[in-house]
Amino acid sequence: MPTTAAAALGLFFVSRLCGGLVLALVARSAGKHPLLLLGRSWDSVWYLGIASHGYGHILRNHTGVHYDLAFFPLYPGLVRAVTTLTPLGGVQAGLLVSWTAAVVAAYGIYRIGVRLHGPAVATVLVVLWGLLPHSVVLTMGYTEPVLTACAAWSLYAVLTRRWVWAGTLAALAGLSRPNGCSVAVAVLASAAHEVWRARGRGVSHRLWTGAALAPLGWSGYVLWVGHRRGDPLGGYFTVQRLWGSRFDFGHGALRFTEHMALHGTRLLFPMALVIVGVSSVLFGLLIADRAPLPLVVYSGVLLVIALGGSGFFESKPRFLLPAFPLLTVVARALVRTARARPWHATIVASALAGLSFVYGAYLVVLARSPL
Repeated sequence: MPTTAAAALGLFFVSRLCGGLVLALVARSAGKHPLLLLGRSWDSVWYLGIASHGYGHILRNHTGVHYDLAFFPLYPGLVRAVTTLTPLGGVQAGLLVSWTAAVVAAYGIYRIGVRLHGPAVATVLVVLWGLLPHSVVLTMGYTEPVLTACAAWSLYAVLTRRWVWAGTLAALAGLSRPNGCSVAVAVLASAAHEVWRARGRGVSHRLWTGAALAPLGWSGYVLWVGHRRGDPLGGYFTVQRLWGSRFDFGHGALRFTEHMALHGTRLLFPMALVIVGVSSVLFGLLIADRAPLPLVVYSGVLLVIALGGSGFFESKPRFLLPAFPLLTVVARALVRTARARPWHATIVASALAGLSFVYGAYLVVLARSPL
């Protein structure tokens, strides 16, 4: 590994370690165990249940009927593998999988950054990703690190024309989360663009193989859930609707935003609105910057899913955490600023770190709301 890559990963590790220490201090002061908060909160409980007992758990409460089939299988499968091969328990195994995936993702992001803009921008890009307001999720028993790891290396494979690897990793991304389909869409769009550019000339069979593999993970799981529910094409989406999650082209999000404006609400909801708004602006800048097609498509699909999905408004920033290409423009601007005005860049980085550490602790320890 090059020295610059080791430095980037070291900075990423330090940023997440500092965030974890702040969270631990806040948790201890609140009389809570930090590792349990990180490894057994909200969705993590469902994933650990699937890892231990497989699918089949149903929760009935005042909000409706909730099936564990809403949760994709890659992360609990990895947790099950770790608990089988090591003496670790479920919580420890889940955190090990998440932390390892976060490092793998950070290295993939670095490699993309180096290929497009050089080591300096790549390093800043990795650090920015580790200092997002919701980056605390990268140290929790959640699926975003696994998705981002698969996505980063799949996109890197597309950029380097390794189509079979791109398709294979896109299939794994599709098995990690509902919005993992964004990677397959990016691979398919890039393959279609490559075929169009060839204009009748020979196209490698590896491209066709990668394109065929890319959607298999997501579509395979959706069809499997549909089969178990007795409705092959609609069963999975019925399960999601029972959780209060559906794609309504943003109607639900607009209604909730109106409710916030009229009646006010807790901090995490307006913060989610700000993050989604900033992400939308960054996507426009990514297009204006003429970023490579796979990065634009991948980020665009993630943004569309976050904007158009109804329910769990507070979770939208987490859904956008894998959209690391949106940070490219900011990383390039910070590098230019650091070269011209080092103190300005230091102040910006310090402010981002402070926000990330404090807000992350608030989300996990104090907010008492699903991430």
